[in-house]
Amino acid sequence: MGLFGKLFGTEKALSGIVKGVTSGLDALVYTDEEKAKDAAQSRTEARQMVVKWMESTQGQNLARRLIALSITFVWLSLWLMSVFASMLTIFISSHADNILALGQIAKGAAAEMNPAVMLILAFYFAAPHMGELSKAFIAKHNKK
Repeated sequence: MGLFGKLFGTEKALSGIVKGVTSGLDALVYTDEEKAKDAAQSRTEARQMVVKWMESTQGQNLARRLIALSITFVWLSLWLMSVFASMLTIFISSHADNILALGQIAKGAAAEMNPAVMLILAFYFAAPHMGELSKAFIAKHNKK
């Protein structure tokens, strides 16, 4: 009887069609209120995920700090070596070319480490903005 009713448009069949069309149209419209609610829920879930991640990796804080300090120390040492080599050429003119070459090598190595060091510093000093910073870092790294 249901198939027969659908073929000839009984009231029950028509109400089913109207309900289907209404729910379909409602699903097509994504209101600002629904967008705001979904965005708030997404932010809440992201914050909860970060908190859970921090809690679960709390034992690794010392290792993270050691890695960050060692990389930053190497970068800073290379940069200081390049500056020191440039200043040293003023006083030692007999080996100025070699000292300048050493300074350029150190400066180049430090420059290659810049993105990684900036990412480490951003992690420690700008953690709430890491999403935007890491996207910029990845985009810049992929260009090379």
